[in-house]
Amino acid sequence: MKMTKRQGVTPRSSRFKNTMQFIKFTLFSATAGIIQVASFSLLNELAHLPYWPAYLIALILSVVYNFTINRRLTFRSTTHYSRAMLKVFGYYLVFTPLSTWWGDRLTTIGWNEYIVLIGTMLINFITEYLFSRYVVFRGSIDSIDNTDSIDTAANVTGTSNPNIVS
Repeated sequence: MKMTKRQGVTPRSSRFKNTMQFIKFTLFSATAGIIQVASFSLLNELAHLPYWPAYLIALILSVVYNFTINRRLTFRSTTHYSRAMLKVFGYYLVFTPLSTWWGDRLTTIGWNEYIVLIGTMLINFITEYLFSRYVVFRGSIDSIDNTDSIDTAANVTGTSNPNIVS
């Protein structure tokens, strides 16, 4: 089988890695989705917050969790945590006002809050994967060395000392 120039990886194994990466992103995003829906439900049903503040709080909780998990386990990136998070913050500077605006408008005209939330989450899932893959972690995917003796907590936080969060 012909080898590509990129790290001696065959096109077939590269395709497999990309597929597995997308599956991992999907599964971790699903857990982030559970966090978002659960927190939105609590804020919407118990605290009786209007759509937009409940959505914003739930989105922030979901984003922080999803970014941290996907950086380490999906993209296996050693990219500096703060730099990568700033790029994700830039994505959400665009996505959050737009999704809050359309969500508020749709619920104001009578759409069900949960239908709007699920539709918004699907749009977020697709666009965030593409942005993470091709902007945030471009050039650093699979840069975590499998032989590293540093434990998982250190790799998730991006520090060599697991007791220090950067």
